[in-house]
Amino acid sequence: MWSISYRGMELYLRRTYFPKGCNGAISWKGQIICASIELPWKDNQREVSCIPEGRYQLVKRYSPKFKWHLWLKEVKGRSLILMHPANDAQKELRGCIAPVSRITGPGYGLESRVAMNRLKQLVYRSLAKREEVFMNILKQ
Repeated sequence: MWSISYRGMELYLRRTYFPKGCNGAISWKGQIICASIELPWKDNQREVSCIPEGRYQLVKRYSPKFKWHLWLKEVKGRSLILMHPANDAQKELRGCIAPVSRITGPGYGLESRVAMNRLKQLVYRSLAKREEVFMNILKQ
């Protein structure tokens, strides 16, 4: 008899919604890795809204602007939704998610690069083992 076991990583982003932005906590195996900031929910409109709640595969991506970062694949109605450093959702995000070390207000945080590096280390280690990595976005 064949047995298939899933080898992968399931991350969770639990969001709190505010009129001017979303704040969240990214966790793995019940441990918080970092906080997050996003744009407010505006019906999944491109460049002005956070993405819908759901489960998205994460993959490595490189760009000259963000260097190595993460890409959330197959977001319905959207393209190139990334996880990259930013401390001000309104000024620096267009629908993407920014890991932050500390939240300072709705859609605002501090030390995003530190948080992004911590998250990348964890995710890239799993990807190097050829494991799939998923981000589950839920309401807090």
